[in-house]
Parts: sequence; C-alpha cells; structure tokens
Amino acid sequence: MENNAGMIKPELTELPQISDRMSFIYLEHCVINREDSAVKVTDMNGDVFIPAAAITTLLLGPGCKITHRAMELIGDSGIGIVWVGEHGVRYYAHGRALNSHTRLLLKQAEFVSNTRKHLDVVRKMYQMRFPNEDVSGLTLQQLRGREGSRVRATYREYAKKWNIPWKGREYDPDDFTSGTPVNQALSAGNVCLYGLAHSVICALGCSAGLGFVHVGHECSFAYDIADLYKAETTIPIAFEMAAKVRDEFEDRCPQDFSGMIRRRLRDEMVKKHLLERMVHDIKYLLSDDENTGEEENAVYLWDNMILTRNNCT
Repeated sequence: MENNAGMIKPELTELPQISDRMSFIYLEHCVINREDSAVKVTDMNGDVFIPAAAITTLLLGPGCKITHRAMELIGDSGIGIVWVGEHGVRYYAHGRALNSHTRLLLKQAEFVSNTRKHLDVVRKMYQMRFPNEDVSGLTLQQLRGREGSRVRATYREYAKKWNIPWKGREYDPDDFTSGTPVNQALSAGNVCLYGLAHSVICALGCSAGLGFVHVGHECSFAYDIADLYKAETTIPIAFEMAAKVRDEFEDRCPQDFSGMIRRRLRDEMVKKHLLERMVHDIKYLLSDDENTGEEENAVYLWDNMILTRNNCT
C-alpha cells in the first residue's frame, strides 16, 4: 500500500510570514502532486520540488493537472491558488486568498465607503497615470471627465502614429467580429488585462466588486486596476495589430485575430512585469501613505521556463 504520510498540518503561527515567501508561481502544462511537505511539479523536463512553506500563490495555466494530495498540502500550508489563462490573461476561479488576514480587504471597504478616502484613491489612480498634474482640488466627476479626455487623446495619438482611421470606441458585445480591427483588438486585449487584474485582486484577498472609479459591477475594482495600464499596453498594441491586419491581410481580420492579440499582450505583460506592478500598486492604493509597509521585492512571477532545479530544491 502506498505510504501517504506527509507533514502534519501546521498552526498559523508556524507558517512563514508572507514577506518571506516567493509570492506568485505560474505553472502550465504539468502535473502537480506532493511529496512530503513539497509541491512536486512534473513536466517534460522532469520533476521540480517547491517547499510548500515558500509559496504564497500558485497560478495554474493551461494544461495543469493537480492531485487531491497536492490540494491537501496547499490547503494546509495556506497557499492561494488561482486558475488562469495563459500567463494570467484570463481569470477563471480561485481557491482562497493568500492572506490569513483581511487587512487589505478591510482597507478597501473602509476607503470605498468613506467619501473623502474614496476620492483620495481616485486621485491616486489619476496621478499614477498622469503624475505631473495637480488634481488635489478636483471632484470625482471632474476627474472622470479629465481621464476620459486624456484617454481619447491617447487613442488619437496612436491612430495618427499607425495611420489608422479612428471614429471612437465602438463595439457590439454580442458580435465581436462586427467591429473594426482596432476595436476588435481593444476588446480582446482589455479582456485579458481585466483577467490579470482580477487574478491579482483575488490573490491579495481584496474584492473585485468594490471599485472606486467604476462602481456597481462585480468586476469594478478589476476595471479600475486594468485602466492604470491600458495606455501602455492594450491601446498601443491594438493600433499596432490593426496596422498589421491592414498591411498583411488587406484589412480582413484573420480567423485567429483575438488569439494573436492575446499572445501579443501576454508577451508585453511579461516584459513590463505587469503582475508584480499590480501587486505593488494595489497595496499602494489601499495604504494610508506611500509606504505600504511590506517588502515589495518579495513579489515574483515564476513560470516553467524559469523554475529550475537549482533554485527550488
């Protein structure tokens, strides 16, 4: 009979602090099991053993298979687990938050429900995107109006750069292919960005429904966070890919156009370390000052190309 003995479930006081762990580990196309107190990851290159106490969150991408024994270890060790699309461009579900406390969630609820603090967060969001503007005296409505104006200017800037006709953001959520190539690209890219933001929000134990600029939707906070990065990711990529369609496909979108957008955005997300930045920015937005009080250099994104036997055994 197989010996299923493993580690005894630890008390909360015995688990390492969040700042001592390797925050996010992304896995895909592998089998996840357990061996004693380690998460055993097996792919075509062999086995990697990751100490359970060293992980805060596992992001499970396409092609992952996970055993009941692995989930038992993950639950006992207080590890968060999120099922995502390739490199986090979709959020599907999550098992639990990485935190054993609700500090960030309580801060989020406090800031959302307090009029002054709510506005302070919106101002922080605006200044993160446009740092040279003084918005200390602007109301929420004025901030929304100014943000909308700046976003429209960004659209026009990239339309001119790539020589793409632009009549504004137009799309039919029930008929994706009816939109122009640039609008299709924006829709596909934004969904990916929302997915990554949603994954990070859940992993940190926050609520995706408690937003500041966006309100009243189950993904309001995910939309807020995603909007911080559109001007450097989805907008330029959408116009770039629309130009590619014009030049290589005679303005007819290829069958896998949305897949092309997702892969292009995925690479840009990894290049710009967007996951790590989202973690830092959410903590900053939900802090009382610019010092989040935590070690930000403890946040990493690992995948099966980086996760080697040398640094995990």
